Amino acid sequence: MTSEVFKRIDGYKNEVIEIQKLLVSIPALAPENQGDGEMKKAEALMDYLKKKGFPEPETYHAPDSRVSSGKRPNLVYRIKGKDSSRKVWVMSHLDIVPAGELSLWQSDPFVLKVDGDKLIGRGVEDNHQGLVASYIAALAMVEAKIQPKYDFCLLFVADEEVGSDYGITYVLNNHGRIFGKDDYILVPDSGLPDGAAIEVAEKSISWIKIATKGVQAHGSRPDLAKNAFRAASKLVVKLDELYKEFSDRDKLFEPPYSTFEPTKKEANVPNINTIPGDDVFYIDCRVLPKYPLAKVEARIRGWADEIEKSDGVTITMSHGQRAEAAPATSPDSPVVKALMRGIETVYNVKPYSYGIGGGTVAAIFRRAGYSAAVWAKIFEVAHQPNEYALISNTLGDAKVFAHVAMEG
Repeated sequence: MTSEVFKRIDGYKNEVIEIQKLLVSIPALAPENQGDGEMKKAEALMDYLKKKGFPEPETYHAPDSRVSSGKRPNLVYRIKGKDSSRKVWVMSHLDIVPAGELSLWQSDPFVLKVDGDKLIGRGVEDNHQGLVASYIAALAMVEAKIQPKYDFCLLFVADEEVGSDYGITYVLNNHGRIFGKDDYILVPDSGLPDGAAIEVAEKSISWIKIATKGVQAHGSRPDLAKNAFRAASKLVVKLDELYKEFSDRDKLFEPPYSTFEPTKKEANVPNINTIPGDDVFYIDCRVLPKYPLAKVEARIRGWADEIEKSDGVTITMSHGQRAEAAPATSPDSPVVKALMRGIETVYNVKPYSYGIGGGTVAAIFRRAGYSAAVWAKIFEVAHQPNEYALISNTLGDAKVFAHVAMEG
């Protein structure tokens, strides 16, 4: 039966193009990105799947007065299996990020461009490839009238790009009963070009805003000034010591160590001959789970205190994003083992588990006590101009998802 499903998937190249064309044409942007949410895209997708013989989805919409529909869509499509005691979930997200600088695009980001095996447009990889692959796997089962071993569930959620409060977090908090602790949860939102890497763990994240307040003065009168830029620069240099103090390595992660990088720098004064009295920069910390974020932040605060005293400035620290690492999914968990079997069968590569410094919605599942695996065969061009995905990868990923559902 699995071979019959695979055979049908091989014939869905044009289907991949058609549904990607639809999805790309409807920019689903969160209010934070000056958009009106995902409802128009969700409604178009529901109409499309209905015409393909899919039943009406279960809906778990999150209220949001900021969008015209008043709600953010979260949809579940179920393909009943022979055994409903376990469900295979493939969770993808409906929202995208803005196109960015249009001059960097070689085509209209919201009109699908087909270039041989390559599909180009905003969202085609992030996260349409995962969404379409899960749909293609389900379509093959529906049209072949073949039941999978376990219930095969497509979960399409809102709000992933700006925090997931109206997406998977809302679903788990308000409708968590739909998930079982033995379910397989697959999140096709990260991966590598060879398709071998399965993400099972993530580092802690701390984005810190450092605001230094001094005294502004003329460039010729440093005796009257408290140079906020110089004081902040001293702290930037001290950050390198974090690499020495929190130096342990964990080969599960790539890179296998904690990182502490100064990133964004806000403008201070517009002219050369003024000593700045204010300075703001940001630090992006990705910390191995063994180190509590509070310990890292206390070390930075200690250096800031020393610089306050030596330079006569005031330094404040605040957070843009802060999340302790979620419990890792065991590389030996049933969902990872099942995914490995599917990957090896379809792509003929040796799969392996690894951890990342980035954050995915899998962490939300893991904090809620579920084992979740993040995987796709992609090129990691999300959020870039000329974002692309391969039709062949989409069909291959669909086979992997079908294998997990059919073979367990």
